[in-house]
Amino acid sequence: MRISEFDYYIPREQIAQYPLARRDAARLCVLYRGQGRREHRVFREVVDYLREGDVLVLNDTKVIPSRIYGRKPSGGRVEMMLLKEVGRNEWDALVRGIKEGPVVIKSGVVANVSVFNGHFRVRFEGDDVKRLLKEVGRVPLPPYIRREAGEIDKIHYQTVYAEREGAVAAPTAGLHFTKETLEAIRDKGIEIVKLTLHVGYGTFKPVRVSDIRRHKMDEEYYEVPEDTAYTVNRAKAEGRRVVAVGTTVTRALESSSTEDAMVRAGAGLSRLFIYPGYKFKIVDALITNLHQPCSTPMILTAAFAGLAPLKEAYAECQRMGYRFFSYGDAMLII
Repeated sequence: MRISEFDYYIPREQIAQYPLARRDAARLCVLYRGQGRREHRVFREVVDYLREGDVLVLNDTKVIPSRIYGRKPSGGRVEMMLLKEVGRNEWDALVRGIKEGPVVIKSGVVANVSVFNGHFRVRFEGDDVKRLLKEVGRVPLPPYIRREAGEIDKIHYQTVYAEREGAVAAPTAGLHFTKETLEAIRDKGIEIVKLTLHVGYGTFKPVRVSDIRRHKMDEEYYEVPEDTAYTVNRAKAEGRRVVAVGTTVTRALESSSTEDAMVRAGAGLSRLFIYPGYKFKIVDALITNLHQPCSTPMILTAAFAGLAPLKEAYAECQRMGYRFFSYGDAMLII
């Protein structure tokens, strides 16, 4: 398939720049697979579409404040986005403002920027990086949010169930859940389990090939606990639905699946790229966001919903004034 098939026009004013005051007040487009039928609700009403016995799977990764700023010895400003820890105080990164050399982050803390295998690598001196990030790091908002991260993002760019630090971007489908919504889901007899996939830059890296089959995903760490694997496998054996909250949960579940459609517990590195034609083994329903054109999350969603029905739903959501992308509205595909 050609990457151009996943393109669509989105007006800048429909790209959400701020979170809603209440997470579950987001709009919800419900898309029925194989039918093309759509309904429009409010996210807190997602519980109406879940059945007793369903298993809802969440990604409990936690975003680290991985965007930091410093100065070159000459005084020029440098911006760094830490992507992946490769050693003690050493990270792969995106860097703007310097090609190589030292960057002063604060008094007594220097980051040395170099190029390794065509990528920026940053080595810190004088402090523990994770402690440093808590002090001076900022929330790594995506570039289509055209403002600096603020106090509101420290809360709203994390899910309410985030626990395990390691992501450089939020699993955004989960941002819509409140503790009250999750409690209502449990009260209906739906099992809620968690796994971890630390969202990396690879999830959002642009697809730069015309034939999407040639795109290579960067690896991302994931872990499926024993109790999650057991609960999901029991549901599959009993014919109950597995509902994935987000494309990251989908990739973790499908990455850990066996040929006989069982989930293996344990940790691993996923490079799974899901595009139309993929046969889903585990996921029966998907809660997700309205994604960027030509992005790998949109391509995965198209594999699940069908490209034509998805683009028709996006067009209808645009006409109805939905808010798109990370801080935007939601979609349930059943």
